[in-house]
Amino acid sequence: MVEENKSGSDEAESPLKRLREEAGFSQEALARMINVSVTTISRWERGVSVAMLTVPQMKALCKALGKSLEELPDEFGLSKR
Repeated sequence: MVEENKSGSDEAESPLKRLREEAGFSQEALARMINVSVTTISRWERGVSVAMLTVPQMKALCKALGKSLEELPDEFGLSKR
């Protein structure tokens, strides 16, 4: 079953995108906060590449999103069902 997004299409939304938007950040703002490029955030959200963060970047991501490491999803991109 595919999750319906806010625009009403059948396209699933990535867990990272949902968390980022809940925190009120654009891709650009989040990228700056964790010291990666906007392209990197976009690739993670689309499931094109796997997130490989340093410990300081992971701490910054948790702080920015207001989540503990345990609360973050195992995969940032779209589900491949």
